[in-house]
Amino acid sequence: NAFTLAKALQSLCNRHKIPFIINDDVELAASVKADGVHLGQHDGSIAWARKQLGAKAIIGQSCYDDVELAKKAQSEGADYVAFGRFFPSNSKPLALPAHQETLLLAKKTIQVPIVAIGGILPENGQALLASGADVLAVIGGIFDHDPASSARHYQKLFVSSPTQ
Repeated sequence: NAFTLAKALQSLCNRHKIPFIINDDVELAASVKADGVHLGQHDGSIAWARKQLGAKAIIGQSCYDDVELAKKAQSEGADYVAFGRFFPSNSKPLALPAHQETLLLAKKTIQVPIVAIGGILPENGQALLASGADVLAVIGGIFDHDPASSARHYQKLFVSSPTQ
């Protein structure tokens, strides 16, 4: 069940000193005492998530391709905002595309970290970092290949990024 899986993943994250953030499920995040939650636009308010998880929780908000949503999320207390999908993605095949110009605009107006998500590979991630992303959220690019090797390829993007 979700609780058992979440506890196993949380243990893995704790072992590697990585924050454990649950996607789209504030109640599950609260029940396992996760480090935070990532909210879609219909997953509840940031204020409600903060009340459920506490002041120290990491709370992020999906903003798709809309800087105004990011400004609103920031003003409501989001710890980070996420834009995407930037490239075709197996995990979100029906998601509307986001544009690199959105990252450029967001970087000028948003003070919290900016996350880019959606179809990100080592070959296209550098352009997103150069456009203003602080973080790359990756699923398939890691898990569709050898995870350790893939993670090293992504790590190199941050070492060589001009914005870091």
